[in-house]
Amino acid sequence: MMQARVNLITADPDRMADTIGYIKTSVRPAVESMDGSLGLSLYANAEIGVAVLESFWESRKALIHSEQMAAPRRTDVVHRAVGTVSVERYRVPVYEREAPLDTATGLRLTRMDVDTGRIEDAVECFGATVVPRLADTGGFCGALLLVDRDTGHSISETMWDSHKALAASRGEAAAVRVETVQSTGALIRAVEEYDLVFSTARIGGV
Repeated sequence: MMQARVNLITADPDRMADTIGYIKTSVRPAVESMDGSLGLSLYANAEIGVAVLESFWESRKALIHSEQMAAPRRTDVVHRAVGTVSVERYRVPVYEREAPLDTATGLRLTRMDVDTGRIEDAVECFGATVVPRLADTGGFCGALLLVDRDTGHSISETMWDSHKALAASRGEAAAVRVETVQSTGALIRAVEEYDLVFSTARIGGV
């Protein structure tokens, strides 16, 4: 199953442009050249100095193998950002695309806790209910669900082709979150929105 490493970067907002530049010119080509890489996505809220860098891998083995090369670059990012980097690792059971992700301009990221015994319920709900509902909303580009089956920590992501579409989808997204909680018992921990910097993420073999 597709795997993801999620880096939450906090930075001095005045250093965010330099940090993003380093990720584009140094981190991105290095990671994309590794065996098993399925690309990266970078999202940022430059105003407050927060970014999310995700790398995708065709297997757990490829994810683990990449750690040795990824760790020094995380250290470089911390120094450049005058900030912090936290790392989480997930499986990706749902990956839906309605349009090329490089056409997206915004991301809504929802952090959830799901009882480990109900992970499959959450996966089914997201793939069969959440994605079709949001796909009927104008400007929808794609969606991912990331899950840690050992802890229940999960992240849902939806991508939109404009900031206007992202904003217009907030009401429907809120209704979907309520239904998700009711049907899966999930606990919503946070809802965040970011600008797309770049995305080369792809489904394995695509």
